[in-house]
Amino acid sequence: MELRELGEFGWIAGIREKFRGVPSGESLGIGDDCAVIPCGDGEALVVTTDMLIEDVHFLRAVIPPYLLGRKSLAVNLSDVASMGAVPIASFLSIALPGDVSAGWADRFTDGYRSLSEEFGVPLLGGDTTSSQDRIAINVTAIGRIARAKVKYRSGARENDIVYVTGYLGDSAQGLLDIRSGVYDSPFIAVHHDPHPCVNEGIWLGNQPEVHAMMDISDGLASDLSHILEESETGAEISIERIPTRTTVELAVTGGEDYQLLLTVGAEAADRIAAEYVRHFGKPLYGIGRIRSGAPDIIWSDNGEVVRPQWKGFRHF
Repeated sequence: MELRELGEFGWIAGIREKFRGVPSGESLGIGDDCAVIPCGDGEALVVTTDMLIEDVHFLRAVIPPYLLGRKSLAVNLSDVASMGAVPIASFLSIALPGDVSAGWADRFTDGYRSLSEEFGVPLLGGDTTSSQDRIAINVTAIGRIARAKVKYRSGARENDIVYVTGYLGDSAQGLLDIRSGVYDSPFIAVHHDPHPCVNEGIWLGNQPEVHAMMDISDGLASDLSHILEESETGAEISIERIPTRTTVELAVTGGEDYQLLLTVGAEAADRIAAEYVRHFGKPLYGIGRIRSGAPDIIWSDNGEVVRPQWKGFRHF
């Protein structure tokens, strides 16, 4: 079987099963946006790592190195935010081909530093090496949180309201614009410089009525499915309620939104949504609810069930 037939998530599932028998103590690993490592006194560290590869995640000729530096950290801080944690450190490893100038590398570092300063996250180390012809970037981010407040994908409960924190599809539209040769689109700025919901994630992490949470990196169709599989529940989603400035299909399948996807107990949902607006000056968008049953999504359009073949981004 070729890897593309197995698929990205099939491969990950196999890795998870292969390591199931290796003792991990109280640490929790594959299955969430971050690993969770208890560190005493009821506290835990959350750890995530993400890789960006030239011509897969970014086009060197199009994205300014300053913004690539910011994005490299942003996608990791988004994972930390999705667990409800406060980011406390990052590590950067980067492989550069010989045709990259010292000026490019300096501007990349400036961008990485700017987002580090914005959220008070020090760079504590990493690695540098050469590559044959493409840039490869790997970032590890660490956060801290009370163990009792960690938000997992597995926490969704029947009748929870499903929320997202912002518009979906902007980044995917930006990538389409780039590929079409349109370089003055406002969507490109979203694609190149995503803003991780760090403060929003910390606030939501302090709300016990928030039961499950993750960030949207592969598209709503894929990422909500992860919550449903881990929580052993289903969902009903009203597509007319999905916040988007693009097509619904792009909003659901495009990926790289880096908004938060969460479920909230129905009895507290209105209060949480109202308090969120007071704290952040923007809404939580309710798009559906969690139901019992098989871990699949029932899509509806103004009350009428539709059956689109929507799938999020997959690498293989």
